[in-house]
Amino acid sequence: MNVPHAPARPKYSAIVVVRSRGGLSLRFRRRALLVCAVLAVLGAALMVFSLGMGAYELGPADVVRTLFGDGPPGADFVVNELRMPRVLDGLLAGFAMGMSGAVFQSLSRNPLGSPDIIGFGSGASAGALVAIIVLEAGTVQTAVGAVAGGLATAFAVYLLAWQRGVHGYRLVLIGIGASAVLSSLTSYLFVRADIGKAAEAATWMIGSLNGRGWGDVRVAALGIVVLVPVVLGLGRRLSMLEMGDEAAAALGVAPERSRVWLLAAGTGLTAMAVAAAGPIPFVALAAPQLARRLTRSAGPNMLPAAWMGAVLVTAADWTAQRISGSAILPVGVVTGVAGGLYLAWLLLLERRSGRL
Repeated sequence: MNVPHAPARPKYSAIVVVRSRGGLSLRFRRRALLVCAVLAVLGAALMVFSLGMGAYELGPADVVRTLFGDGPPGADFVVNELRMPRVLDGLLAGFAMGMSGAVFQSLSRNPLGSPDIIGFGSGASAGALVAIIVLEAGTVQTAVGAVAGGLATAFAVYLLAWQRGVHGYRLVLIGIGASAVLSSLTSYLFVRADIGKAAEAATWMIGSLNGRGWGDVRVAALGIVVLVPVVLGLGRRLSMLEMGDEAAAALGVAPERSRVWLLAAGTGLTAMAVAAAGPIPFVALAAPQLARRLTRSAGPNMLPAAWMGAVLVTAADWTAQRISGSAILPVGVVTGVAGGLYLAWLLLLERRSGRL
């Protein structure tokens, strides 16, 4: 007698958000959800250690008690006013960079297709530098300049890469060229600036969390609150686009319109992160790849990549403070060294696979 097999357990856990017309279903693998939870806990632990680091050093238990309003004398001001903006700014900027990297790598179907490689981050940096050096702008104006520069660069790269559609490698190559042009523009801005503004901009261009305040935190938080729901809402279209334009169109997805919306949202996330923390290099490149290796899942892996980016920036800032013994060393120095080694390894893998 044949006994029917029990139904297989579903591979996905689903979170359903109901709209007024129809419904929107976001589906995640259980392993991806577990990775997100582990990375969130790791990010929180790194925050606690970072908040306790400095001339007035606190243990993790004292930091936690301070956060709940029962810390040692004087700890509340040090933790919540002096150190918290820096740590939160790094966490939020890393979250945005990781998610934007996942969007661009998925759109280009290329592990090198991150915003700091294909020029969108350089465009945001150039726009912010114009605001800082030429207009002597504050935090809000710098954020506006970064968004305008990033979107203008994305629009230009998209038009130049267009040839009956946008091919991933064409987007990457043209983006690299745009990044070189924008680097020349930023060098010109440095030459024309007075010594004080040039020094301030040079520190900012490395990617630094030094001196960050609540205004910078609000800029990063605004980008996440506004754009992350948009990116997640377009997640299904992004997964369809990974299969190719013809397959996506057959499944009811408009390829070019979806690509434009995703480019705009991803560029906005990059620009807001750059405005809040400077162009921290290689986070958007490495975070999606590391997240994919942890989840062992195909697809954009946007939330795991976002949490991985948050952990990378927070860990790099903690490392920078440990190396220097102070908060002076920019976090971009640490991510630049580590990211350069990672990029060399990634290029070697691409060459061995015959894709480069």
